[in-house]
Amino acid sequence: MSADQNGKDAPILLRAARGELVERPPVWLMRQAGRYMKAFREYSEKYSFRHRSETPEIAIELSLQPWHAFETDGVIMFSDILTPLPAIGIEFDMVRGVGPRISNPVRSFEDMQNVATASSFNPERDLSFVGTTLNALRDETAGQTTLLGFVGCPWTLAAYSMEGKGDKNLMETKKILFNQPEVAHQLLDTLSDVISKYIIYQIEQGAQVVQLFDSWAHHLSPEQYERFSLPYTAKVVTTVKAWLSETERSVPLIFFANGCGGKLELIKRALRGKVDVIQVDWSVNIADARERLGPEFVIQGNVDPLTLLGSESVIRDTVTKCCEGAGRRHILNLGHGVVQGTPESAVDLFCQTARNFKYAEVLERLGKE
Repeated sequence: MSADQNGKDAPILLRAARGELVERPPVWLMRQAGRYMKAFREYSEKYSFRHRSETPEIAIELSLQPWHAFETDGVIMFSDILTPLPAIGIEFDMVRGVGPRISNPVRSFEDMQNVATASSFNPERDLSFVGTTLNALRDETAGQTTLLGFVGCPWTLAAYSMEGKGDKNLMETKKILFNQPEVAHQLLDTLSDVISKYIIYQIEQGAQVVQLFDSWAHHLSPEQYERFSLPYTAKVVTTVKAWLSETERSVPLIFFANGCGGKLELIKRALRGKVDVIQVDWSVNIADARERLGPEFVIQGNVDPLTLLGSESVIRDTVTKCCEGAGRRHILNLGHGVVQGTPESAVDLFCQTARNFKYAEVLERLGKE
């Protein structure tokens, strides 16, 4: 299936991600398919995470729920950044109330012998449920909204693989970085090639935009980030962009580094010309982020997720200020995922406010052409 959709008939989020000027900010939310929704909980209370994410009929339903409820401008497939790991021999389980647990963490060259090579990774064979889900979602949405795929960045997947779980200090991982950096680099290199193939597979199966999540970027200092993360993310997006050029496709890439405030200049330098959209978290003033990144990137973000616990006026005012501060090359989102316990009515208002925000009215009010 071609992931391309060109011209004015393309949905607004896709046009904005390509850098086109649109009439209003498109809107979707990270973790928009989640337990804050009553309809979602009917599945999460009955089935395990991997069963939900790896059973296409369920994943399709969960992916579509926010679009049906809130008219989001994007539908992101229900999955997880860790999904490709079992295909290369790194098993994980999602423990309810605890998070991911990896039974065979990678902490030595000997452990690396149990990790499959990138050349043996075949997403069509190993992750066929992802392809089935994406194809069905593309048919279901029928050009009315933008279909997003996503992956974890090499550093984030490597950190999970070395640590074996989520951890606030990453002690085991940091030991490897400081004492056995060659092990980390070998794992990162393998994951870079795996993730590149996985992105290409998602696009072939219908994804119109793909977001790369560097969820654990905040664990690295700027110097460490330049050494252990950015080169590998750059390798991934360079490979994907080369393939897009060869196949004459136009599929924007979004990059999100959690805790990006002190790293924006590094990200700009490393990923200029390689990604189309930079998602920023809520620790950064979005007008400042726009100034630091310059006009070449579309910006996505960056409302504090807990703003959705505020009053209607707070939500409207915050969304409006965010959209005004970001300027026209902007996709509205939260600064991180929707938090469990968020009222569905607040998510609906968040989306409504974006749909009601018109750039022409703002420019007229400000007396600009």
